[in-house]
Amino acid sequence: MKNQNLPIEFMKMHGLGNDFVVIDTRGRPLPVGSIVAETLSDRRFGIGYDQLVLIEESDVAHARLVFFNSDGSPSATCGNATRCLGRYFMDQENVPMVQLETAGGILDCHDAGNGLSSVNMGIPLLEWHEIPLAEEMDTLELPIEGNPCAVGMGNPHCVFFVDNAEAIELADIGPRIEHHPLFPERTNVEFVSIRSQSEIRVRIWERGAGITLASGSGTCAAVIASIRRGLTSSKVEVQADGGCLNIEWSDDGVLMTGPTSHVFNGTLSREFQENILAS
Repeated sequence: MKNQNLPIEFMKMHGLGNDFVVIDTRGRPLPVGSIVAETLSDRRFGIGYDQLVLIEESDVAHARLVFFNSDGSPSATCGNATRCLGRYFMDQENVPMVQLETAGGILDCHDAGNGLSSVNMGIPLLEWHEIPLAEEMDTLELPIEGNPCAVGMGNPHCVFFVDNAEAIELADIGPRIEHHPLFPERTNVEFVSIRSQSEIRVRIWERGAGITLASGSGTCAAVIASIRRGLTSSKVEVQADGGCLNIEWSDDGVLMTGPTSHVFNGTLSREFQENILAS
């Protein structure tokens, strides 16, 4: 295929240390799937990232975003990546707002001022079959140790409330919860400590990526769970390992606001590109 012989260019971005590689495939379809995504994600033998994002043409929004986790598994949404690309498109076209299509729905991104960007992550999913869970139950308090809360943000989340999030052994507990049989599609895992009605601390194990410094959908899920439990107000500052995000839940959806960073652009070498596309 002629397109495969052209150099593949990419952008490296992050939102509070939750990092992505972005490849624009508009006008140039590429055979990028799970194997390529996993190969590129290797921080020693590839580029390294938490998520790979493909930009595709969209008939209903500015562009369509397709997400892969670092283990090659697909993801319906990635809040931090959507916010970063919203900022990128707004800057490119000098507009205050763009819409981006994802498998989780069309998301509105806008300039929040002071160098910050916002994305409306949509209406959270709170019914057991929407998240999804393996069987019918109350999502506010799951029948597993720690009595976590389940929230769907286009991807599943399991939120635990603990006295000290810093003390949690994420590398040990995270993968066990991710693969719990209650979650047929696996799950993201958040550990939350309540600091006040308007501030929480969260640490995150991301499905298919492991420990991450931040997660857009994860911080949203943590706030939704906190509000549902009556622990916080509807506007919350979330302190993740990589920094702060501001989350607000209203009838219009869940608004996430925070900084973005476009770190560098790069091009895959011909040899590396040929090897991964042949895999």
